[in-house]
Amino acid sequence: MRTEVVRRGDHPGMTITKRAKSSQCNIMGISAGYHDSACCLLQDGVLVAAVQEERFSRVKNDKSFPRKALRYCLEAGGISLADLDCIAYYEDPCLKLGRQIWMSLIPDISPDRLDATADRLTRRSPQDFIRRFGYNGPIEVVDHHLSHAASTYYFSGFSESAILTVDGVGDWPTTTYGSGSGSEIQRFEQVDFPDSLGFFYSAITAYLGFEVNEGEYKVMGLAPYGRPLYVDRIRKLIEVGPGGQYRLDLKYFSFLKEDSMYSEELCALLERPARSAESELDSFHMDVAKSAQVVLEEVLLEKVKFLHSRVPSDNLCMAGGVALNVVANGRCLKEGPFRRLFVQPAAGDAGGAIGAAAVAHVRRKKEAPIRKLDHVYLGPANSSLSVRRLLEASSAQFQDFAGRTSEMLRYTVQKLMEGKVVGWCQGRMEFGPRSLGARSILADPRRPDMRDRINALIKMREAFRPFAPAVLASRTQEHFALDHASPFMLETCGVISGIPLPSITHVDGSARVQTVDENTNPRFAALLEEFYRATGCPILLNTSFNMRGEPIVCTAFDAMMCFVRSKIDLLVVEDCILERSGIPPLWEFQAHLAYKKRTGGGAISANVYTLL
Repeated sequence: MRTEVVRRGDHPGMTITKRAKSSQCNIMGISAGYHDSACCLLQDGVLVAAVQEERFSRVKNDKSFPRKALRYCLEAGGISLADLDCIAYYEDPCLKLGRQIWMSLIPDISPDRLDATADRLTRRSPQDFIRRFGYNGPIEVVDHHLSHAASTYYFSGFSESAILTVDGVGDWPTTTYGSGSGSEIQRFEQVDFPDSLGFFYSAITAYLGFEVNEGEYKVMGLAPYGRPLYVDRIRKLIEVGPGGQYRLDLKYFSFLKEDSMYSEELCALLERPARSAESELDSFHMDVAKSAQVVLEEVLLEKVKFLHSRVPSDNLCMAGGVALNVVANGRCLKEGPFRRLFVQPAAGDAGGAIGAAAVAHVRRKKEAPIRKLDHVYLGPANSSLSVRRLLEASSAQFQDFAGRTSEMLRYTVQKLMEGKVVGWCQGRMEFGPRSLGARSILADPRRPDMRDRINALIKMREAFRPFAPAVLASRTQEHFALDHASPFMLETCGVISGIPLPSITHVDGSARVQTVDENTNPRFAALLEEFYRATGCPILLNTSFNMRGEPIVCTAFDAMMCFVRSKIDLLVVEDCILERSGIPPLWEFQAHLAYKKRTGGGAISANVYTLL
């Protein structure tokens, strides 16, 4: 096996491992056309590459066919389209078409909604897109929630587990209950469209003036500032039924007939009009967020208990967009009957790609994929040589620490201790919505002003939104009420540290923790170790390396352009360090010009969940 630097227009300097052709089983998984297009590659059941299309296109939540992501996965596996045993698609177009036709027949549907539905009915099928890309081999179709279930169970490391999938909607189901044993997944109950916990939470998101499919994180972050004063009213939106069932009271929702998640009935129920985007947030909005979060947790906890009554395992696997609600996850684990919880790190539609690929592998090999998902560093990397050449060609003033990693880490830690904010771009990019020390913005969590500074000047987002801590795995229990590894930042816990950590501690005393292990990210772990030696604090503030409304950076060039446009103080890309004083004058003009040219044509709707 040999490694070489491959240069492509989409990701210059990407380091690819070339493998000699063999009889290995190559399966490509694809999710596309709905929320967050992605592609992955399984080789003999091992996940070797996975990436979202948005990271290449620079269009947030890009839903277009993931052709650049597909090309990366082929390069990462050292294969061509002809070497693929099959391509697995993450949902059943026939089932989805049936739902779309049903929607078009709804009485009193608005003309705009009807036109949008009709437009979707005339579009090419996913299979057509795949064929047009030049692939002529087998295509495996996997229904949406089976893809979700497979994406979590097959990569959990559990030999058996209960499985819960919860999202907005895929083809027809919105919630499924099942089990996994060995290589088999079984489903015994489901809730179907239009009843959906994802729609419930998205309706509150839209009512509070945030973007649907993106602002749900903001509602979760806003909730701890409020009081559950409206729980009784918001409970009216959901009728909890027996077993795994529940129903939405559709008079409070408009997503079936109009381009809106909520109806005027919801405004009347809460006795306030909906908040306009970017307008002031007051205690009312905080109380509504808190109340909605409480109701979501109540319903989820009840259904988790029901699932355990049918599948009395110690293990629970979760996936679907609602499984990204880390507060609800934490409560289900603490108060529910399951002892262990695995949530797919890319729990939304992007993760459906790896679930579909896993199902295709099982169908062919009659065995589950062979490796637990220990990390998600599955995207492109930048070689140190390519970064140095890029900086040299631009006349930037930078420091090259090639061969002097320890010195580079000490220099970075010194800057962090001085209160500097660091852009950190190292190794292969993460798959999924979280930055986990490969494409991160880092800072000293002990500084009281750091959260507000990053929110206002760098991330340019709401001041109430919290930041997460990255902590050395070996030191976790000294600082957080967490007794197990949390490498994917998918649950919250209490902060119990004797060190004041104001910049990563939320208003309710909680934090969304990432535990860092030297086996999965040695350079990031080494940075934390160096910071610990220098300060006695084994923790760094860690947030995604992007600005508001943009995808996480992918290439070294992306990182440099984000660095220029933001107020980040220091950029560390592989072995090179660039400070603001070293930025060439032309860079700022180029960065802003590139930003102006970028359009959002492939992104999801801001008003309503993408039902079509």
